Amino acid sequence: MTERITVLVVDDQQLVRAGLVAILQRRADLHVVGEAADGEEAVQAVRRLQPEVVIMDVRMPGIGGIEAVRRIRSAGNGTHVLMLTTFDDDELVLDAMAAGADGFVLKDLRPAELADAVRTVRAGGTPLSPRVARAVVKHALSGAAARVRGADAITDLSARERDVLILMASGAANAESAAELVISETTVKSHVASILRKLSVRDRVQAVIAAYDAGLVRPARD
Repeated sequence: MTERITVLVVDDQQLVRAGLVAILQRRADLHVVGEAADGEEAVQAVRRLQPEVVIMDVRMPGIGGIEAVRRIRSAGNGTHVLMLTTFDDDELVLDAMAAGADGFVLKDLRPAELADAVRTVRAGGTPLSPRVARAVVKHALSGAAARVRGADAITDLSARERDVLILMASGAANAESAAELVISETTVKSHVASILRKLSVRDRVQAVIAAYDAGLVRPARD
């Protein structure tokens, strides 16, 4: 039997949580190990349950999703966080990314797409809905993306590193990038590490922001 991905579902609305759990539990490779109703509960649940992936609503009572991501990241436990919201708010998206979220999707996605997003973040990918990607582009074009050293550093990348970064921006995980480029997954991981170092960014999400900032990739259409 294939090892299942463990998931924690975090949303302040009980009905929404129940729906998310039902969607995920229908997938043979996904296993919901717990639920939380706010950011504080989420941080405690991550510490206790050590899930591989957390699906986190952004706006909740108490510390909220963004602060919860910061606290999960500061604990350094390796849990992947997929932000999920009904709000199409540029600043919210950027704040979530800055806090360390691994991906950001909107609640209007289809059940199969949610399951795929969970698999993608677990595998090291960066799922971003098309509207979220456009928010990143809008931010970059506004000149406010000082947090990421984008355009200037892109020129330091090798041709193969650029290929890997473009695939990262499409949401591809390391294994998918390896298959696309016909190289080993170990080689992809090496390229990703080099990309992060050359761009002076801390994670894949900020590398993707740098790619949009530099015009290396453009957002997909809905």
